Amino acid sequence: MDAYGGLRRDLFHDAFAYRPLRPRWTRGGSGRRGGMREATAWLPHVAVGFLAFVTLLLGYSRGLSGIEGSRAFLLSGLLLAVPVVMTLVRPIGAFWLSCAVIVITGVLGDHGSMSPWTPGTAFMHLSVLVVVALRTRPRVAAWMWAVTLAVSVVMSTLRGRTDSLGSVQMAIFYGTVLLVISVVHIRKDAERQVSAEKSVTAVERDRRTVLEERTNIARELHDVVAHHMSVVAIQAEAAPYRVENPPPELAQAFATIRENAVAALTELRRVLGVVRAEDYEAPDAPQPTLADLDGLLGNVREAGLPVEKVVTGAVRELPQGVELSAYRIIQEALSNTLRHAPGSGARVEIGYVLGGLGLRIVNGRATAEPGPSQGSGHGLTGMAERVAMLGGVMTAERTAEGGYEVTVFLPVAAAEPDQPGVDLAKGAAADRAGERA
Repeated sequence: MDAYGGLRRDLFHDAFAYRPLRPRWTRGGSGRRGGMREATAWLPHVAVGFLAFVTLLLGYSRGLSGIEGSRAFLLSGLLLAVPVVMTLVRPIGAFWLSCAVIVITGVLGDHGSMSPWTPGTAFMHLSVLVVVALRTRPRVAAWMWAVTLAVSVVMSTLRGRTDSLGSVQMAIFYGTVLLVISVVHIRKDAERQVSAEKSVTAVERDRRTVLEERTNIARELHDVVAHHMSVVAIQAEAAPYRVENPPPELAQAFATIRENAVAALTELRRVLGVVRAEDYEAPDAPQPTLADLDGLLGNVREAGLPVEKVVTGAVRELPQGVELSAYRIIQEALSNTLRHAPGSGARVEIGYVLGGLGLRIVNGRATAEPGPSQGSGHGLTGMAERVAMLGGVMTAERTAEGGYEVTVFLPVAAAEPDQPGVDLAKGAAADRAGERA
């Protein structure tokens, strides 16, 4: 019952449905090249037309017994060519029409030991089987082969042919051709499936990489935010002692600020616990800033990469999150240079401008073969995430000399003017106290 159901779905259900063979459109072009692409899109249709023409000649040359002249051309030529042409618009219907033509020619003609086959019907049916098999799935090819064998055996029996060697030979030949086409079909389907899975895997991998980089950034920024919240708590606690006889309302306000700051620190620790990896170790030093850049460059030089540092503009202290991101971007860019461009030199340019901070890290062409990469392979992704977090702009591209260049701009809001009456020395002392805390 399952076999019958499959046969019915594949060869009987909407057998004569209109399913035109569409052109194989490729990517558009211009001029002569574009015209050639448009022409190649119609090659399958031209090939089917050529098969129909050959079938027409074979059918006309042999003819049908007892029919001569123009009627022989119409019945034995066009009759065989029609199913081949029909494969372009109604493939399953063309197969059934081809089987009907085999029956008609088998009844009217005498074809010797190859009954019911003639050169014309054999070539016609082969052409139909090939085109329909290419346009459908492998299971349809199996059903067509089974029906073809049944038709051939029945026609041989009806013509009184006890020797069905010709029908068996044709069945073996058709089966071999359809088997090859089915194998090619299955291989292409497998390749398409693998390609689709690779695309999905690549998308998921990129998404996972972005999440990992964002998690790393969150861990690092936790320390920065925690430092600022610690400073707020310490200053709120010390503020009432800086004012002689402070009003109770002011003391209560500072106490509330301190309580909120401590509560925020507690929540930050919980957030860090959520994004912490299993092998994560809390840093035992403050997060680096651009003031620590010379140490990084010294380590890179010891690793064998000559690095030049150029600073332009008025050096000033920037928000710690910006300086941390700038430090990590330079660190990752130099690490990429060590991995992918050994033997070259690098140049780090830092520009302090009115609206923010500009970075440019450029390296020359590699003079040695790169060794096995020890990094995660997602350095550019991490840099892009840091830049996007700060609302900056980043470009990464090859240079004309064969090296690589990373350019970044991190916007920094203009600092608000100091309010009168603020004791800068005491504020700095409180910051240092917060760092020690």
